[in-house]
Amino acid sequence: MLDVNRVLKEDRLLRAFTGLNRQAFDELSQDFEIVVKQDAIAKSQKQRKRSVGGGRKARLQRVEDKLFFILFYLKCYPTFDVAGVLFDLHRSRAHRWMLRLQPLLEKVLGKKMVLPERKLESLEEFIVRFPYAKEVMIDGTERPIQRPKDQEKQKSHYSGKKKRHTRKHLVMTDQDKRVLVLTKARVGKVHDKKQLDEEELVDFVPDEVPIHLDLGFQGLQREFVNIKIPDKKPRGKELSEEQKQSNREKSCDRVKCEHTIAGIKRYNAATALYRNRIQDLDDRFMLIAAGLWNFYLMAA
Repeated sequence: MLDVNRVLKEDRLLRAFTGLNRQAFDELSQDFEIVVKQDAIAKSQKQRKRSVGGGRKARLQRVEDKLFFILFYLKCYPTFDVAGVLFDLHRSRAHRWMLRLQPLLEKVLGKKMVLPERKLESLEEFIVRFPYAKEVMIDGTERPIQRPKDQEKQKSHYSGKKKRHTRKHLVMTDQDKRVLVLTKARVGKVHDKKQLDEEELVDFVPDEVPIHLDLGFQGLQREFVNIKIPDKKPRGKELSEEQKQSNREKSCDRVKCEHTIAGIKRYNAATALYRNRIQDLDDRFMLIAAGLWNFYLMAA
């Protein structure tokens, strides 16, 4: 069985197993304990067949054990057979613990105001929600899924870019690599620009806030004054030295979004081939991973 106490004592191991250092883990644990107690009270108020405390005693007794379990699952994304062996549980119990603790962790991150928005509704919302954003970067990211059995779903989920079946998100970040907006998961066939147009993310960003995009969003610079896109090399010609220098400067700004996505994907549950059967749980995993990245930046 995995020795949780040993991992909690070694900061290097804790980072490897949960993605958080001890200071961040302890801070998150305090809020997680409150939510766990509230959940227990809510369940105790429902009609019960036996008194509180009856039945088999849970393997994950302490709050630290519960938080460690769900963070470990998101960070390492083991199969439930492996998680069951490590935590001395049957694979079905490991599955139930994940389903129980995942929404509690999401609730904690929501209370700490680190979860990204899913959609922007107005210009005023952006100004109120992100007053610290001096510039933003937007890029798409995909995660592989198992090939659907339905032929129509196979076609819609197949990404020509990745050459496999995927689901994708758009990520909006700021100059400090915080995730501001994470769109809901879409099928892999949808192009990034089409998804951006449908989500209307650019429409609700103030004109004085630069928006850095890559060449996959070519054409938006003709619609919005604050779009910053690299110059495209003309067919049969070369870019001037001024254009090359400008592209390098734009890349230095845009790479912050790549670093943010890499920070989110430290959690294998948001990166590896999605194995779970529950619909849209991959979207929740991506949201929680983005929230944990924002929390990590806040606690650093």
